[in-house]
Amino acid sequence: MVILHELKQNRVSFAVWTAAIGFLLAICVFMFPEMKGEMNGVTDMFSSMGSFTEAFGMDRLDFGSFIGFYAVECGNILGLGGAFFAALIGISSLAKEEKERTAEFLLTHPVSRVKIITGKISAVLAQILLMNLLIFAVAVLSAVMIGEEIPWKELSLIHLANLLLHAELACVCFGISAFLRRGGLGVGLGLAAVLYFLNIIANISEKAEFLKYITPFGYTEAADILAEGVLDGTLILVGIVFSVLSLGIAYVKY
Repeated sequence: MVILHELKQNRVSFAVWTAAIGFLLAICVFMFPEMKGEMNGVTDMFSSMGSFTEAFGMDRLDFGSFIGFYAVECGNILGLGGAFFAALIGISSLAKEEKERTAEFLLTHPVSRVKIITGKISAVLAQILLMNLLIFAVAVLSAVMIGEEIPWKELSLIHLANLLLHAELACVCFGISAFLRRGGLGVGLGLAAVLYFLNIIANISEKAEFLKYITPFGYTEAADILAEGVLDGTLILVGIVFSVLSLGIAYVKY
């Protein structure tokens, strides 16, 4: 009951964010054939721009290949856009009950607090999973439409990493939401932005590489994924720990 209620409440927001991210991603893919011939020069130019290219891993990617172009242009849209959506639905899940004064209404029904919070986080994760599946379908369809051969393994790893990123960020924001009594949209968006920039700092400075263990953007680094052919299991494990701790705090607080 709680899951269906949450999905119904967020259907407009889900549709808008999914459509916007999918549309921008498709536009980037459709641009690739026009830019393909110029990408070799762009790759050389970016490789000599020092810290700027290191910040986004562009010094290790081949812009002349579809997956190299996709990893930077589409990867940032998917990663940051999806992170903002995940933060928004995670941070508002529990806080909105206090803000709209519907918590008392929910708790008067024969539903335990544990079932309420379980239903809410299940709805949040279901939306994130569905959004990522739809966007992956858009990516594949767009590649087919421009006649590019689909690098299934690399494309799947990039999207899987971003799915894990969105899920972790949603769980962390969900935990924070249990402490809020008013809308925390600014908190959620701010956290997503800060974590994104922490990853950029970690890419630029070797002394700041430890930040990779704090930000979930660390294991979505496309250059690392394409070079290694696998996701960083250590960083993902750390992310799972953060997620579980955040959910545990939410259960205890609520």
